[in-house]
Amino acid sequence: MAASSWERAIPKLNSVGAWLSTAAVTAAVLVSAPAAFANTTNSTNWAGYAIHRPGLSFHSVQGTWTQPTLTCTPGIRAYSSYWVGLGGYSVNSSALEQIGTEADCTASGRSRSTAWYELVPAPSVQLRLVVRPGDLMRARVRVDGHRVVVSLYDVTRGHGFTKTVRVSPVDVSSAEWIVEAPSECLGAYECQSLPLANFGSTEFGSAIARTVRGHVGSISNPNWKMTKIKLVPGGRRLVSAITPDVTVGTAIPSALTAGGSAFEVTYSELTLPAGQLFARSSRSTPTTFLGSMLPR
Repeated sequence: MAASSWERAIPKLNSVGAWLSTAAVTAAVLVSAPAAFANTTNSTNWAGYAIHRPGLSFHSVQGTWTQPTLTCTPGIRAYSSYWVGLGGYSVNSSALEQIGTEADCTASGRSRSTAWYELVPAPSVQLRLVVRPGDLMRARVRVDGHRVVVSLYDVTRGHGFTKTVRVSPVDVSSAEWIVEAPSECLGAYECQSLPLANFGSTEFGSAIARTVRGHVGSISNPNWKMTKIKLVPGGRRLVSAITPDVTVGTAIPSALTAGGSAFEVTYSELTLPAGQLFARSSRSTPTTFLGSMLPR
């Protein structure tokens, strides 16, 4: 039965080079060349960096970011999430292990911060962890076989969360540090990116990954390939009514600093002509997730 839902995303590539997702593989909807062969690519909902290499498996990923202070407008809901994760970037991926925070604008113009983890294809789980704008967050994901350990620590407030879960399937073919615009789904295969909240900018730091063979390195380590991901409007569709131009949020990562272990993601706005909208992606999650998670 069709139902409204909302969650985050993982990539899957279609035959013409656009990233699409299925009910089991929730996607980053990339709209340029296959990421494995590109240094930079575009996405309708991810901004940041991913690392990957054919035949390489990752054991863990970690990083820090500062929970942003949003600029919200009464009457306009907007959404954003910040996370580190393993998997989800391969063409054949069916899983993603990730943990992070959310920063959203409610209809009243207030900001709302939450924390979560998600082991795709399962839906997100909200954490009972108080997070405030300006807090320094430290996250880590580790995978041993089918045992996944997700950790999130609020350095500013001195409290955190750790959980160990046995899951199947898992994907350890890539590692990511991402700012994301979540998606809203009207059914198992009909989803669209939500408006990105104006987060100003946020910096990821201490971005380190470890392979199953024990090699440790930053994003720019020569043992793997890295892809810089820009969040920009994607596909377009025709409309039958005349509508005004639409202003949408974009997010662009900076060049790497601190030996390849840090970068900044900056929000900006782009005005699109009437009729040019975000590309659709496929995401699926239980109906109750929308009701319990979306700000009111």
